[in-house]
Amino acid sequence: MNAPETLPTIERVDYQTDPSRYRHLSLSFDGPIATLALKIDEDAGLRPGYKLKLNSYDLGVDIELHDALNRIRFEHPEVRTVVVTSLLDRIFCSGANIFMLGVSSHAWKVNFCKFTNETRNGIEDSSAHSGLKFLAAVNGACAGGGYELALACDEIWLVDDRSSSVSLPEVPLLGVLPGTGGLTRVTDKRRVRHDLADIFCTTTEGVRGQKAKDWRLVDEIAKPAVFAESVRKRALELAEGSDRPADAKGILLTPIERTIEADALRYPNLSVEIDRAKRQAVFTLKAPAGAQPTAIDAIVAAGASWWPLALARELDDAILSMRTNELEIGTWILKTEGDPAAVLAVDEVLLAHRDHWFVRETIGALRRTLSRLDVSSRSLFALIEPGSCFAGTFLELALAADRSYMAALPDEPQREPRITLSEANFVLYPMATGQSRIGRRFYDETAPLEAVRARIGQALAPAEALELGLVTSAPDDIDWPDEVRLALEERAAMSPDALTGMEANLRFNGTENMATRVFGRLTAWQNWIFQRPNAVGEKGALKLYGKGEKAQFDMNRV
Repeated sequence: MNAPETLPTIERVDYQTDPSRYRHLSLSFDGPIATLALKIDEDAGLRPGYKLKLNSYDLGVDIELHDALNRIRFEHPEVRTVVVTSLLDRIFCSGANIFMLGVSSHAWKVNFCKFTNETRNGIEDSSAHSGLKFLAAVNGACAGGGYELALACDEIWLVDDRSSSVSLPEVPLLGVLPGTGGLTRVTDKRRVRHDLADIFCTTTEGVRGQKAKDWRLVDEIAKPAVFAESVRKRALELAEGSDRPADAKGILLTPIERTIEADALRYPNLSVEIDRAKRQAVFTLKAPAGAQPTAIDAIVAAGASWWPLALARELDDAILSMRTNELEIGTWILKTEGDPAAVLAVDEVLLAHRDHWFVRETIGALRRTLSRLDVSSRSLFALIEPGSCFAGTFLELALAADRSYMAALPDEPQREPRITLSEANFVLYPMATGQSRIGRRFYDETAPLEAVRARIGQALAPAEALELGLVTSAPDDIDWPDEVRLALEERAAMSPDALTGMEANLRFNGTENMATRVFGRLTAWQNWIFQRPNAVGEKGALKLYGKGEKAQFDMNRV
């Protein structure tokens, strides 16, 4: 079949779903084991113009995967091991749909890869922090993004049936990279020898059986007759090491309340106001109103309406919606409002109960959402004004911003905004680097970190915050309008491409690790390759895939 050259315009992408609407995944539960099985409906692509054959996926499949993982985290605390497998005969997953990639815009491809990366990183995040272990039961051909999904799991088991294989064929087949972490995880996580990895990533046929195990591409192999039972036995063994409760009742993830307007998104705890002329959006996060539960039974009873979880889900949805649906809104202005004491009180509850499974998962939702903010290719400016509430967890927004401006009011000191650190800023929300944002800010240097740690719980005025290095600038009420306006206007006039590269480099200035390399390669290498004619030109590999023509490459090495 020939892929169409263009796709029609579609309505905005919605990242909300639930299992009753799944078209591609099935979830089943058996005591401590959840089985997440792929049976992708080839006629249910998110956009028209391609078929999701051979368990290939598009953004719609990953939206379901993201939702399914959250259902397991919150609605099924008894689950300790997640088995990822396929319901199709002899096919595990053939990866991202190539026809979809071939006809998609550059922005769509890159945003798709980023969300896919974040979802895979979320699997590893839950393995590291939540007591969930993931076992990929590869029961058929496993290629490209399908193998990248398996790579995100803690272990990979491959059926030894003489045909099932694992492969990363993007370089020879499509002229692009294994862009959702394939290259990075093969070396950094699987520790495949670099010369063997070179062979593996430049061939299309894949590696099977004992050779796949010998090369460290999989952990174990098993014959078809014993594969299912071997996987189950290993899943139970992995479950034994988890501290997730066997007898706890889960939290129902009710639909997120949201109103979509032409130039705004509105949630109970968050609003996003879009100014299209200025290419800006103002995110305003609201502190909790009214008494919040402090005892663990009351917290659990609050469920999805508990303020920190509700906020995390709303902010996550807003970030994803704005990234996908509002490409020209290049600057996100971060604001807060409400009572700082209310946020700090919630921080105390999070810290006091962080070993309880529900609180731990809520912290995880906040951590992953803030991390999503870090890797968004948008300029982030925090404005700390009278009535602001940049305290504790909310201060993370200012620490994540590329710049933060705090209004000084020398003639009205009683109206000056304040910022307040809590212990949460040091321990609850590490970035992809593993550093706290406050640690990243000061390069983990002892003296400045000790200085700010000594001020935990103190409401810091603009002059104090500036002296401690916690804000970028503290203009007075006379200079504030012009300084902020000029900063935002200058930003809007700069090249979005250059800003994306600059911001990604400056936001992750600490020690590299697997996660930062995954996103770094996506931001730099894959972003570049996706614009090169060898991949997306009229005679490029992505454009010609499936048409029976051979790609014509520009052989200059750049």
